Amino acid sequence: MQRVGRSVATIRRPVSVEAALRLMAEDPSRRPLAGGTDILLHLHRGGPGDSVELIDLTSIDGFDHVEERADALVLAGGVRHRQVVADPRFIERATPLAQACLEIGSPQLRNRATIAGNLATASPANDSISALMALGASLELSRWDGSRVVARMVDVDRFFTGFRTTVLGDDELITRIEVPVLTEGMRGVWVKLGNRRAQAISVIHAAFVLRFEGDRVSDGRMAFGSVAPVVKLADAGNGLLVGSVLDDDSLQEIAAAVVEEFEPIDDVRATAEYRSQALGRLVTRSLTALRDGVQRDRWPRSSPTLCSAIPSRGSDPPRSTIDNETVIAAMVNGQSVSGAGAASMTLLDWLRARGTLDGTKEGCAEGECGACTVELDGAAVMSCIVQAAQADGANITTVEGLESADGLHPIQQAFIDEFAVQCGFCIPGFVVAGAALLDEIDDPTEEQIHLGLSGNLCRCTGYYPMVSAVQVASRKGGAT
Repeated sequence: MQRVGRSVATIRRPVSVEAALRLMAEDPSRRPLAGGTDILLHLHRGGPGDSVELIDLTSIDGFDHVEERADALVLAGGVRHRQVVADPRFIERATPLAQACLEIGSPQLRNRATIAGNLATASPANDSISALMALGASLELSRWDGSRVVARMVDVDRFFTGFRTTVLGDDELITRIEVPVLTEGMRGVWVKLGNRRAQAISVIHAAFVLRFEGDRVSDGRMAFGSVAPVVKLADAGNGLLVGSVLDDDSLQEIAAAVVEEFEPIDDVRATAEYRSQALGRLVTRSLTALRDGVQRDRWPRSSPTLCSAIPSRGSDPPRSTIDNETVIAAMVNGQSVSGAGAASMTLLDWLRARGTLDGTKEGCAEGECGACTVELDGAAVMSCIVQAAQADGANITTVEGLESADGLHPIQQAFIDEFAVQCGFCIPGFVVAGAALLDEIDDPTEEQIHLGLSGNLCRCTGYYPMVSAVQVASRKGGAT
C-alpha cells in the first residue's frame, strides 16, 4: 500500500457544464475530476494534508461528444483518448493526435484519461500536447462569472506558462478543444522515443505537420515534448521548413537547427546529452517519412480498446453529492453490491472492502501493472486509479464474475491449460483484460493481443504463455 496522502471528503456530481462551473465559482479549491488518472496519484503522492472536494465531470451529458466540421474536429472537455484511437476520422484528418493517443499509457488508461486532463496537468511528457500544438489546436476555457458562463479561446502553444503551469484559472474548465484538420497537401506525423514499447513516459515526443506544394514545403510546424520544461514549437526549425524540398542537405540543416534551439532537460529517463543526440535523428526520420508519404504505415489495422458496447446505467440522474457516509450501489458480477466509504476510496479498495471480492489485486497502485484490472460499464480500467464514487450505479465485472454456471470462462481455462501463471499475483488482471479483448475482437491477431495486454505486460518475463492462452481461448469461443 502507498503512504496515506490527502483524502477526498466529498464528490460533487453535476449534470451540466454550467452546474460544474457554479460549483467551482463557489469554492475554487474544489478540483475537477474526469478520468482521475493524474489527480488521484497527485493526492496520494503529495503526503498528508487537508481533505479535498472533487467535482466529477463524467455525469455531464454530452461532455464526451466529438463534433466534425469541415475545418476542425471539436472535442468536448470529457473526450477520452480511447475515443480518438477508435474513431477513424482522427487518423485520417488529425493523424498526429490519433498516433499520440495510441501511445498514451495502456488501453485501460486510455479508457479513462481525457485529452483535456492531459493538457491541464501540463507535464512536458504528456504526449498529446505536441500533437495538438503542431496541429494548431485551440482551447475554450469557461468559468461562471456570477450570472452566466463566460468563455475565452486560447491557442495551445500559448496555454502553458512554465513547468506544469498554465493560464487556466482555478475557477475555469477546458470545455472544448478545436483541432484543425489536415487538408489537401497536408501531412502529419507524431513520434515517440521511450524506454519500452508500452506504458512508457516519453524520453522525447514530437509532432510534425507540413503542407506540401509539389515536393516543396510551403508551411510547417514542429512541436517537441520531454525536451524542455514545457512542450514547445521549434521556431528556428519551423522557419527553415518553409520553401525546403527535404533533400538530405535540408534535412540535416533543419535537424541541426532544432538541436541548437533546445537545451534538453536531464532526468531519470535520459541525460541531456542523449536527448540532444536522439533529437536530430528523430527530426530527420520523421521529416523523411512525411516526404515519402509513409506517415501512417505503422498504424495498426485494428487497435484494441478493451471496450465493448457500454451498457446503460438507466435514466435516473446521478447522486448529486457523495461523501464517506453515503452508501453507493453497483451491479458487480450481476449482483447488487453496496457500501459506504466511496468518497475517499479507490474502486479497487471499495471492491476489496466488500469481503468477497479480493481477486482484484493491488500491485503498483499507480495504474502501471494492470493487476487491478476490472471492467467498468463495459470498459477495462485500472481500478486503483478510479474513484469509487464514480462507480455508483455502474456495471462492474471482476475476475470472480467471469466464471458462469457452465464452468470457467474460456480465458480462465486457457490460462490453466497453457500454464500462463508465473507467480500468479498479476494473473487476475491478465484474465480480465484478455476477456475484454475477446469480447471486443473474436479472433485477435498476435499484434492485437500484444496491444490489448500492453497494460499488463510489465517488467517480468516469459509472457509467451499469456499470448498463447488468449489465442487458445479465442479458438474455443472466448467471447461471452
